[in-house]
Amino acid sequence: MTKSILLATTAMIFSATGVLAQTAPAPPATPPQATAQTPVPTGPTTQAPLVDASQQGVLVFTPDFFADQRPNTALDMVNRIPGFSVQDGDGSRGFEGAVGNILINGARPASKSDTGSNAISRILVAQVERIELVRGGAPGIDMQGYSVVVNVITKSTASTEQILTMEGAFFEGGEDRYFGRYQFTRREGERVWGFTLADGVAIDDSRGVGRVVRRDAAGNITRDEGWRDGQNGGGQAIRVNFADAFLGGKIDLTARYGLNDYNQFSLQDGPGILRDSRFEEDGANGEFGAVFTRPLRTGLTSETRFIHEWGEFENASTFVTTTNGVAGPLQRFGSEGETSESILRSLLRWERSASVTLEAGGEVAYNMLEIAQELSDGGVVIPLPSDQIKVEETRGEVFARGTWRIRPNLTLEGGVRLEASTISQSGDADREESFFYAKPRLQVTWTPMPQNQLRFRFERELGQLDFGDFAAGADLDDEQLFGGNVDLVPEERWISELTYERRFLGDGIVSIGYRHDEIVGVIDRLPLPNGLSAVGNIGDATLDQLAVNVVLPMDWAGFSGGEFRFRNTWNDTSVIDPTTGRERPISGVRPSQPGFTIAQDITTWRINWAVTYLESLRQFNYGPDQISGFTGSDYFEANIEWKPTATWSIRGQVNVWNDFQAERTVFADRTPARPILFTELRPTDPRTFWQIRVRKTF
Repeated sequence: MTKSILLATTAMIFSATGVLAQTAPAPPATPPQATAQTPVPTGPTTQAPLVDASQQGVLVFTPDFFADQRPNTALDMVNRIPGFSVQDGDGSRGFEGAVGNILINGARPASKSDTGSNAISRILVAQVERIELVRGGAPGIDMQGYSVVVNVITKSTASTEQILTMEGAFFEGGEDRYFGRYQFTRREGERVWGFTLADGVAIDDSRGVGRVVRRDAAGNITRDEGWRDGQNGGGQAIRVNFADAFLGGKIDLTARYGLNDYNQFSLQDGPGILRDSRFEEDGANGEFGAVFTRPLRTGLTSETRFIHEWGEFENASTFVTTTNGVAGPLQRFGSEGETSESILRSLLRWERSASVTLEAGGEVAYNMLEIAQELSDGGVVIPLPSDQIKVEETRGEVFARGTWRIRPNLTLEGGVRLEASTISQSGDADREESFFYAKPRLQVTWTPMPQNQLRFRFERELGQLDFGDFAAGADLDDEQLFGGNVDLVPEERWISELTYERRFLGDGIVSIGYRHDEIVGVIDRLPLPNGLSAVGNIGDATLDQLAVNVVLPMDWAGFSGGEFRFRNTWNDTSVIDPTTGRERPISGVRPSQPGFTIAQDITTWRINWAVTYLESLRQFNYGPDQISGFTGSDYFEANIEWKPTATWSIRGQVNVWNDFQAERTVFADRTPARPILFTELRPTDPRTFWQIRVRKTF
């Protein structure tokens, strides 16, 4: 599936933010560290976090809490906070709601691409004063729509910090890959400056060798061919950071420049036939970000933020069938274009009292995509609607919100954002449309008794448009052509969410959350004339979600330093298909993906290990002409990390996945009955791969 570049099960490894132009979803599992050995452990157990007596929703983790794990960086510490998962945001348009759930000294990094996890990976453990886990909101903390965030508090002592990381990935029957990163940070009072040099690669854990079996409507095999695929590519980037006192306040600056290249291929072969599909892309991207914060008087602070991102890319996908040594016509789909985003955001934060914080501000932004595309078959150009367009958006937003700690165990957070925007298109399609949305938010956090918490959220969210959906596209090996959609508008979600969290035995946690979304104008696939399809608004939909997270310490069972973890999110979605008129799930939503982990810290051996098992996963997309997706099961990941000294870390990992299958059902026409033309299964045995990481801190 050439256009998508990587399957949803792809693991994309970055050694620096923004190294590659295209980003991939998270891998199927991200367990900590693992090995097959289970020595008899000894050593102390981890102490429980402290509870801020004045803010029951805030748990405080001091460095002593992480002593058994011997972390090197603040990111190592955050990754070991029970019940917390790092989210770096989706990087979508604007700042509000597009950034992650990690703060440093109460603030987020100066840019969106310098994610929270990247920023804290540059902070050594010796510079961490404490880490606050903020659940449900707290005065002075900008939650940015998250129910739970962490706030890393650093020391102000002078230091020079260096981190050198070298990594390798080794594939069974595939190409080995090497990459690395060097980070330098200097702290001198309020002045902090540094830089990162990085070389990154892309890794897809679903690639391997298999077969493609196609059957007609009667079940007769019409195609049985071998399958193999591969990929290569990566990128290099440099980032510089600077922060210092400035005009009675503090300024944070960051800048980044990166180059990337990527290519992939897939081959199908049978008696006398070869089907060759390829994709390649080159690009460059950069960013500048600045944040200026200044206290105006006691309790009143201003924050002004400016971000500018840009990128340019050129890519091409090709497909050719060779029969008995004679190549057929070459199909080619090429694109080149430029993107940019500029954001100016300012707010005033008033900590009226120890229990009340009020914020108000505004944001203006400009987004642009200019793209030229061309589809040809045997050298003959085939016109597509909206294959030469420029999409621009100007947007303004004002917001006001407040956090009120009614009493130590009850916190209320509420606010509203008012957004006005105009989206214009030029080129093959000339159109302009304006929108206005009010986005209220209410969150209540109640801690009725120690270690027990209830969180309720009600919010209206506005989906982020992908400007690429306004343009044409093609998936050559799946024989699909996509037209651009000039009528695309953001989808709206009215979200109601209730979460119960119970903490026990120090590290133990049980979290159960239920969420219901009423979706207006859900974005999915819709039919266009002349056999085309497009991404568009297909009608209203619902989502019901149950999220469960369990962490069970095992010291009580004699498994010293060990713990059991379970995490899953069950999704039930419903929308009316625009082609058949029947109810179906929303494309791209995984109904379930349960993960089980056994982990252990062996302090006397200076080892941490873990093994994770994914029982099953599946994901499908629903189009007017076909349903396509993948299923998988029995995914194992095992890791082990050894820290021989306080400054050295050696980590090994192995991933084993023996059951992965891509599936397609192609229909003969678009009538409501949609008779099946053929079905296609592509069972693959993904390559086992090993990774090793060596990290030295100075």
